[in-house]
Amino acid sequence: MFALCRLVDTVVTLYIWLLIASVVLSWLVAFNVVNTHNRFVRQLGDFLFRVTEPLLAPIRSVLPAMGGFDISPVILILALYFLRDLFFEYVCFR
Repeated sequence: MFALCRLVDTVVTLYIWLLIASVVLSWLVAFNVVNTHNRFVRQLGDFLFRVTEPLLAPIRSVLPAMGGFDISPVILILALYFLRDLFFEYVCFR
């Protein structure tokens, strides 16, 4: 059981870091700090988009337009922390 709890914690933590990397990369692209014509940047952005968008898209469809601000990653990170803690409370610490 400890291994399962450790695996869930690792996967959730890794996914949260991928979300943060996706947000930071989108800011760097928006402010022209990195060039999307660079092959590595394009591949990294595509990977992060494919990994994070399946969970972010449903949140974005529910949220109203906020004038250019996208708070869906924040909501997803909070939800992941909540679900992880709920999992630990009812599965790992029983």
